[in-house]
Amino acid sequence: MDKKEFVLKAVADKKALIVDVSDKIFDYAEVGFHEFKTAKLYEEVLKKEGFQVEMGVGGMPTAFKAVYGSGKPVIGFLAEYDALPELSQEGGCTMRKKAAGDNPDGHGCGHNLLGAGAMAAALAVKAYIEEHPEAGTVILFGCPSEEKGDGKAIMAREGVFDGVDAAFTWHPGDKNAIWSESTLANVSVFFNFKGVTSHAAAAPELGRSALDAAELMSVGVNYLREHIISDARVHYAYRDVGGIAPNVVQGHSRVHYFIRAPKSWQVKEIYKRVVDVAEGAAKMTGTEMTYELYAGLSDYIPNHVLSEVLHESMEEIGAPKYDEADFALASKFFHETATPDEMEAKRANMRRMFGANHIEEIEAHPLHTGIAPLVWNGKVQAGSTDVGDASYVIPTAMCTTATATLGTAAHTWQMTAHGNTGIAHKAMLNAGEAMALAALKTMESPEILKKAHDEWMAETNGEYDCPIPKEVGPRLED
Repeated sequence: MDKKEFVLKAVADKKALIVDVSDKIFDYAEVGFHEFKTAKLYEEVLKKEGFQVEMGVGGMPTAFKAVYGSGKPVIGFLAEYDALPELSQEGGCTMRKKAAGDNPDGHGCGHNLLGAGAMAAALAVKAYIEEHPEAGTVILFGCPSEEKGDGKAIMAREGVFDGVDAAFTWHPGDKNAIWSESTLANVSVFFNFKGVTSHAAAAPELGRSALDAAELMSVGVNYLREHIISDARVHYAYRDVGGIAPNVVQGHSRVHYFIRAPKSWQVKEIYKRVVDVAEGAAKMTGTEMTYELYAGLSDYIPNHVLSEVLHESMEEIGAPKYDEADFALASKFFHETATPDEMEAKRANMRRMFGANHIEEIEAHPLHTGIAPLVWNGKVQAGSTDVGDASYVIPTAMCTTATATLGTAAHTWQMTAHGNTGIAHKAMLNAGEAMALAALKTMESPEILKKAHDEWMAETNGEYDCPIPKEVGPRLED
């Protein structure tokens, strides 16, 4: 039996378990650092499957490390499982309909599938090590709170990934492809202004407005945008405006900033300048300013060597094999869940991806049934992921498989609605198979491991500066 056949059988043998875990986590829908039922489920399942499970790694109760085997090389799989607020949705339903129960949250990024698919890969590699004990070690890392941008950054900072030779992960989406583009690094920061209250009409000279300070900071940052790189993004939201009475000078305010850029060092430079603007706003208004870094994450560095192995494995395994029921459901999602403007945007995107001649065919069967070519275009995606922090300390490759209808955006109720369907199950198992095959190829090739390590060293110089300072712990209470 060759490696492909072995992997396909190993995942098929555990199919019912993998799907059951994914569907249970879909129902749990727990947000970052509150994945208690989810983490307990993984602990029970993985122990029963023969892994040595350590819970609470990195000081996070819902993080874990599940190990099987011994010696080198050590291959890691990265699992995520946190949900998003206010995205509860009945699975398989093409109308906006909250799932039964009181939980308002939902898996709008498909992390119930992500974690279970990573587990599928780990189970298959574990089965291989059972027959070939000399092959090495497999570790499934349970990584909480990706949506807040904390989990893997703290795990990397605390050395949880130390000793791992290569890592693989994936993400649910609407295509079957290697994640070949980088992502934006970012930090999340709160700025607090403390002023002096007074009667705004009778004694305005005695007041020092914290709201004025926050607004002046916003003006200053708006001017700053002209003088930072065009790929950077600075977003903000007022969290406290100091009260609702116009005739009281506001004595407190709080504003939340996101600062993003293609590289971590660029974020740090812009962050310092934003702090300078905040200090200037405080001086102009006679208020006091404090700030606290809430979270942060690094840019993702896709490892070319491992990505090529993963792409080759995806092509060998083939795309998910959907049936007619899957295509029928996908057609309903494609046609019934979008406004006319959204439909036109979908069609324009499909034309760009597949060409105008294929639009009619795609609309009838709107699931990606091929493997996209591996293209290195040097682009940076607009979003962020804490997989970036893992990629700074381990050579890492990531893929995506089509768990959802073409054109389905992440962080939407439509993405949640796909999360426990046959479409999603098939693509999740497919991702697990591809990652497992890539892991076996990597484990048994010192040349691949050396090339991957050399590339990683050239990119990072073996250095990682966590964007979350040592004194800032996981935000377990939020």
